[in-house]
Amino acid sequence: MTVFQALRALCVALFLAFPIGSAAQTAAPDYEAWSNVAQRAETAVENGRASTHALETLRFQIAEWRETFLDAQTINQSRIVTLQSQISALGTPEEGVAESEDIVTRRMELTEQLSRLRTPVVTAEEAYNRADGVINEIDSLIRERQASELLTVGPSPLNPVHWGKALEAFSHSTLAIFNETVASFSSDAQRRTAISELPKAIFNFALGLILLLKGRGWSLQIADVLRRRTRQGNGVWRFVASLFQILLPYIGLLFVENALYATGLFGLRGTLMLDQIAECGLIILVFRWLAGQLFPRSDEETILPIGQAKRAEARWYIIASAIILIVMKICLVLANYDNWSDETRASLGFPLLILSGLVLFRLGTLLRNSMIDPSNDDDSWQYRVRMARILGQMAIVVAFVGPLIAAMGYGNAAARLMLSSMASLGLFGLLLVLQGFIHDLYAFVTRKDTRDDSLIPVLLGFVLVIMSLPLLALIWGARPADISEVWTSFQEGFAIGDSRISPVDFLTFVVLFTLGYVATRLLQGAMRTTILPRTSMDAGGRNAVVSGIGYVGIFLAAMIAISSAGIDLSNIALVAGALSVGIGFGLQNIVSNFVSGIILLIERPIAEGDWIEVGGKMGYVRGISVRSTRIETFDRTDVIVPNADLVSGMVTNWTRGKTVGRVIVPVGVAYGNDTRKVEDILLKIAREHPMVLLNPTPSIVFQGFGADSMDFEIRAILRDVNYMLGVKSDMNHEIAKRFAEEGVEIPFAQRDIWIRNPEAMGQAQAQVQGSPSEEDTSS
Repeated sequence: MTVFQALRALCVALFLAFPIGSAAQTAAPDYEAWSNVAQRAETAVENGRASTHALETLRFQIAEWRETFLDAQTINQSRIVTLQSQISALGTPEEGVAESEDIVTRRMELTEQLSRLRTPVVTAEEAYNRADGVINEIDSLIRERQASELLTVGPSPLNPVHWGKALEAFSHSTLAIFNETVASFSSDAQRRTAISELPKAIFNFALGLILLLKGRGWSLQIADVLRRRTRQGNGVWRFVASLFQILLPYIGLLFVENALYATGLFGLRGTLMLDQIAECGLIILVFRWLAGQLFPRSDEETILPIGQAKRAEARWYIIASAIILIVMKICLVLANYDNWSDETRASLGFPLLILSGLVLFRLGTLLRNSMIDPSNDDDSWQYRVRMARILGQMAIVVAFVGPLIAAMGYGNAAARLMLSSMASLGLFGLLLVLQGFIHDLYAFVTRKDTRDDSLIPVLLGFVLVIMSLPLLALIWGARPADISEVWTSFQEGFAIGDSRISPVDFLTFVVLFTLGYVATRLLQGAMRTTILPRTSMDAGGRNAVVSGIGYVGIFLAAMIAISSAGIDLSNIALVAGALSVGIGFGLQNIVSNFVSGIILLIERPIAEGDWIEVGGKMGYVRGISVRSTRIETFDRTDVIVPNADLVSGMVTNWTRGKTVGRVIVPVGVAYGNDTRKVEDILLKIAREHPMVLLNPTPSIVFQGFGADSMDFEIRAILRDVNYMLGVKSDMNHEIAKRFAEEGVEIPFAQRDIWIRNPEAMGQAQAQVQGSPSEEDTSS
């Protein structure tokens, strides 16, 4: 399967996944017609003689029926829910307890209504299960046929007996094209028709030839014009202009094809060849464009770190692979028309597989051995190099395995392996080019000069990779029905208990929760900047109100989104309860900190800007979050304290509710000074300081007699305790100045040493003085 066949198959899959029309969704299903279709399908599957095309067509019809039955299961849904709630309100009859006759009668009426309304739902569920089962049987049968076709052992292409017949069949098909053209030209009627259409054919051919020859140059001129009109976005304009290198020559091919059609000189085989001109030309153009994007001539535009000479070699191999694909396609058309034998197909296809293997081997060698390790530490470049080397190694393995199994007779498997590998390499290269374009486009939109490591283009690239997975599956043999089946299962969602969560429900939840979250943030911003500053609340109270609005708003947004999405929490309560036990043990510290954070916001024992001391750390509270509180110490370092420590531990708040606080300044004077005089001096110093309050009046305390000094303390109340260190420093300076003026001595540590045996020291000193020196001894 080529890339273009995979694209067509993907379109069919999307058509199957998105049925058009809603008439079947609103009307009641025709179960009689469905029964006929189901019986025909079951018979075809049981006999196993229907063609694959017939089974695919039958499967498409059954898939439409299954979609109808899925929609029919929601009939009377709201009324059924109402009746169930009414029956639940009446209660369950207890044994041995007589009930009112009115209640019994009412319960029977409601039960009968519920049974009547559920009848079409149950019928739709049964039909849905039957359709789903038939589809699974058809899929299994088709997969068995595909596997059997791949694993069928055919004639070996190495048998020389088949070579002559293969060359004869190929010569017959090519000569038949020439003979049919000559026969058409020999006919007078065909010749007159060709002459009458000759001006139109010449015009179309000339126009197409101009576009083929000049299209590439015009695309470069378009890029230059776009670059001159804008200062940024060279990568974007270069990419857009490069697309014209495909578009303009392809339009030229269409004109050439129409010109050749207009002559009417080609027979049946020639017409089949003309039908391939546009598609084969498009293959060449796309592969040439991809080669130029992956391995450009300029070093500045390179995507993979490969030298210039190796890039030129890689471009040649990519174009060679396109030529091989075109030859394979033409041979397949001739083989199907002339009904070539299996021997002929194997003999003529084997050289093409050998050439494909050589191209894959050379490309794999280039990707594995010619990569230049990036000099920088850019993770994206290193990741590209690793992935390119892995793909190169895989290409080398396929290059050997493909021709080997073809030589053993597994021609179909070899062709699938080789062609799918080449198409996959092309797809990976295309993804790499598109991801580079996304980065350039994002840089252009955000007015940035170069690419950066922003998250948005990375996420868009990831989405692009996810979207390419269906195409990759189609390349490797998946059917469009398989893609549509996966999408159908995705649309149906998954069940948790009796609840079913579909993508629509999830999308509804995400949209509503996002809207609620945005509304909560807007309300918080309005309260923080407009409303609360006009009240008498302090900063801590305003922050507590804003945080509380955030918690309540997010909780309400989640509840509204869940209820609007139709998710029944009661059905998953048991699962949530079981998970909560394990989560409770694993996250008990986090939950404790979260609850403590709420307590701090409600009780407000501390607030932002408070000076606190906790766990031996002292500083200002700079932020109170859900889990922890940030304290900025006097060293300008941040300390993160869990909220649980603030609630359960001992916390000293120096500025809670007020900034007034006491300062204690210790002072020591030498023995022999007048203590009353010292007290008067210290009291005057305290009263004269501007930060000291005179009511209550400061006091001087004579603490006692120390080892080296008489100890005093200045105790004063400050207007703002935040200036405590500055006040202490000012008072100490003033104390040193006043003591010097008043002759008060500030002591320092003194120690008296008493020697118990002074005569021993005299003897030792005499011995040292009487001993000869080294110089006397040597002389």
